[in-house]
Amino acid sequence: MKTLVIGANGQIGRQFCELAHQAGVPIRAMIRDTAQQAWFQARGIETVLADLEGNFRKAFYGCDQVVFAAGSGPHTGPDKTLMIDLHGALSAIDLAATLGIGRFIMVSAMRADRVLEAPAKLRPYMAAKYAADAHLRASRVPHVILKPGRLTDEAATRRVTTDVAGADDNRISRANVAHVLLEVVRRDDLRQREFSLLDGDTDIAEALR
Repeated sequence: MKTLVIGANGQIGRQFCELAHQAGVPIRAMIRDTAQQAWFQARGIETVLADLEGNFRKAFYGCDQVVFAAGSGPHTGPDKTLMIDLHGALSAIDLAATLGIGRFIMVSAMRADRVLEAPAKLRPYMAAKYAADAHLRASRVPHVILKPGRLTDEAATRRVTTDVAGADDNRISRANVAHVLLEVVRRDDLRQREFSLLDGDTDIAEALR
């Protein structure tokens, strides 16, 4: 089973690709241009050149599931948020449905359904994530939606919590999100599930049960 990683060159995407490759999980990293290719080639990771703002149908061929870890980033404007986090995500979901992809794993955001509670600069991003999640739920594609809290660059602990109400903080490291993605990709039994994610004290496999 090969997994297409959309957003492979992002901070979570790269960490996940490296973990998956080391674990022997077949992946294909979708990248935007050849300048991004060297990092993946040096690690023996398969790549495909395609752009979320264009036609990226070919990237799906031969893949059985999709990880969507793409994001416009904090330094872009609402126009890129619309094109990447909304239009790009919706297009990827529609392609997955059309091509009969077995599962779609979405990296979303915690409390994306509470758009007006987010800081003003984050509201377009949260609205895009909310709409993309709703589109995925309404699609006929089997899916898992991961909703991490505020992302940090701390090292992986491989211990998380899905209990947002009982958590002391609202943060999770990108490294821990990458490890959660690896667990989800390897567990085909996880379908039509949603998990809020924060750093915690529970082993990832146990937390996802």
